[in-house]
Amino acid sequence: MTALVGVAAWVPPGRVAIEEPAGRLGLSGMQVKIFRRYHRLGEVARDPDGELRDLLRAALERLDALRGREHLVRYVLHARTFPTVVPYPHDPVRQVCEEFGLGHAAVFAVGHHACASGLLALDAAGRLLAADGDPEGLALVLTGEKAFTAEARLVPDTSFFGEGAAACLVAAQGERDRLLAYATELRGDFDTDDPETALEFQRVYADELASAITAAVARAGLAMEDVGVILPHNVNRVAWHQVCRTLGYPRERVVLDNVATTGHVFCADSFVNYRTAQDRGLLRQGEPYVMAAAGAGRGATFSAMAFVH
Repeated sequence: MTALVGVAAWVPPGRVAIEEPAGRLGLSGMQVKIFRRYHRLGEVARDPDGELRDLLRAALERLDALRGREHLVRYVLHARTFPTVVPYPHDPVRQVCEEFGLGHAAVFAVGHHACASGLLALDAAGRLLAADGDPEGLALVLTGEKAFTAEARLVPDTSFFGEGAAACLVAAQGERDRLLAYATELRGDFDTDDPETALEFQRVYADELASAITAAVARAGLAMEDVGVILPHNVNRVAWHQVCRTLGYPRERVVLDNVATTGHVFCADSFVNYRTAQDRGLLRQGEPYVMAAAGAGRGATFSAMAFVH
């Protein structure tokens, strides 16, 4: 059974008010007011002098569980929101792997589920390790990107992207942070630029994400009241309040601490929120919790994973 051996995250201390990316993208004053007053977004994390390699390195430096186990890592998966995250021919993931003694591992990207690709990478890592049959084998899932293009700065009408990274060490089995179930719903019918379809995506968003969470929890043999906390992707508070209303789940048990001050940190959100929940003592031994995310790109993806801490 897939288990998380260790989770580390890094969000740079630099912040910019949402007016800065909004101005670059040509958003109107009214649009900015909606983001601030309705979506409760205020600023986003930025590392103006750093590269993607610096973000990934900072996360890996904080992954204490990796120390002394580098030789056991068989796979390194970089979960991406966007297919292209750096200009060609740069390869920051392989560079940090070499720096941290992971040059022997198979390195590849996972990006088929947009912002939900972090959960897909966890599932793929566990499946690869299980197929290998090596009880000591490990995989490393890296997440995080730079907001280096206009498309990578804004989730239209929803959120702003922030910079940061996370590193998650995965084993095929373990006693702590065990993956109980994974549910994902793919909606290829949203792979279109039709404005009416975009409105439909907004309309069904809460229901579809709530359905994925309910499915993962049910497959784990649990009920929603058994779930201690939800570790969300950081889009905005309003979206998660709608999901909680659909689920009948207390919104104060969704870790939304980072939404207003970091932005949507691509695929790293659930792991950043894991660290926040850990620091706040919200992850209790033997208690289930959920990671959940949605992705929009070539279609839409709604995903959730149920774990026990």
